[in-house]
Amino acid sequence: MSDLNSTHNRCVWFDIPVQDLKRAQQFYAKVLAVKVTTETHDGFTFGVLDHNEGNGGCLIPHENEVTDQLGVLIYLNVDGRIKDALEQVEEQGGQVIDPIHDIGPYGCRAIIKDSEGNRIALHSTSNK
Repeated sequence: MSDLNSTHNRCVWFDIPVQDLKRAQQFYAKVLAVKVTTETHDGFTFGVLDHNEGNGGCLIPHENEVTDQLGVLIYLNVDGRIKDALEQVEEQGGQVIDPIHDIGPYGCRAIIKDSEGNRIALHSTSNK
């Protein structure tokens, strides 16, 4: 993730769940005219959309998340204040679904439901 993302953008990443990773990689590479690379971390393989010049995202093989209730997961920027952000979630009528956890070299995230029932990831480069 570039410094531009962590400093200036509200939406810093997205996960698109897919049923067939190779098919999805070909689809997004052609439709968006970008390179989609395959990466593996901790035994988990996924596709990363090129993001050298801006916001990025990846294709996650989670067949059970390709639904109208789960679907695309956006990552909102709470860099350097993820713990404070999580405290605010429940105070403001939301719910913590998955507490702060490491996402490898990309920092950490927590999954929440906002006050309207939307599933969102809060992202920070550190777990502070």
